Amino acid sequence: MFRPVILFFALALAIATPSGAQAPAGLDRLLSAMRLAEVMEIVAEEGRDYGEDLRDEMFPGRGGDRWSQVVARIYDAGPTTEVMTAYLAETLSAEQVSELTVFFASPLGMRITDLELTARRALADVKIEDTVALKVEAMRADQDPRLDLIDQYVEANDLIELNVASGMNANFAFYQGLVESGVLGVDLSDEDMLNDVWAQEPALRAETEDWLYIFLTLAYEPLSDEELLAYIDLSRSGAGRVLNHALFAGFDIVFRRISREMGIAAAQFMSGQDI
Repeated sequence: MFRPVILFFALALAIATPSGAQAPAGLDRLLSAMRLAEVMEIVAEEGRDYGEDLRDEMFPGRGGDRWSQVVARIYDAGPTTEVMTAYLAETLSAEQVSELTVFFASPLGMRITDLELTARRALADVKIEDTVALKVEAMRADQDPRLDLIDQYVEANDLIELNVASGMNANFAFYQGLVESGVLGVDLSDEDMLNDVWAQEPALRAETEDWLYIFLTLAYEPLSDEELLAYIDLSRSGAGRVLNHALFAGFDIVFRRISREMGIAAAQFMSGQDI
């Protein structure tokens, strides 16, 4: 269901849906340089693949094209991009937008974004993911200094904790959708669902860390140490920190909504109700 976001810790974290504040000057240019719409389309592609896995797990051999259509609607990149854009518009100041645009619209910034998108798409191939995983293992065994830089990048952006929290929020929302559908006759309290989600935390944390290092190793392999350090410096800056937390908060809104709707839809198909 959940792939790390990349780009707190309370399952009951309340984040208000964006209210439509006026976007700071230059936001469109920043989001264009960051290629946000393409990021959300990749999320949609991954969601459609996940939908097939979910069908095989929860109601194998059923659903057909109708299920695929439902999943495509839930993961539609258009509305999710709008939510992300609105949240960033509310969160970033004009000064922060300007500072971030200087980096992301630079040759290095555009190259990094391209590398990230290319790596994300490449990892849809399990063979590529397995190959890079073996490379990461070899790098750890050899104490490759590049891993020290990746460690710094992960720490600067708090990627493990933020991704684990986002994943747990998404899983909790999925359970809520299953129960709220009412069609399965399942009666679980929030406490029951939370206990189940927390029981999954160690496995989710391990999976998240493994995938992050695979992704970052693949994406940033072409960068020199100096170029990666420049990106780490941006992540440690005030504007970089605000952007990172805004992205995670926006994705949290998106994934909780998607996961809840997927839970509702899955429950209805499991019960034999075509929606």
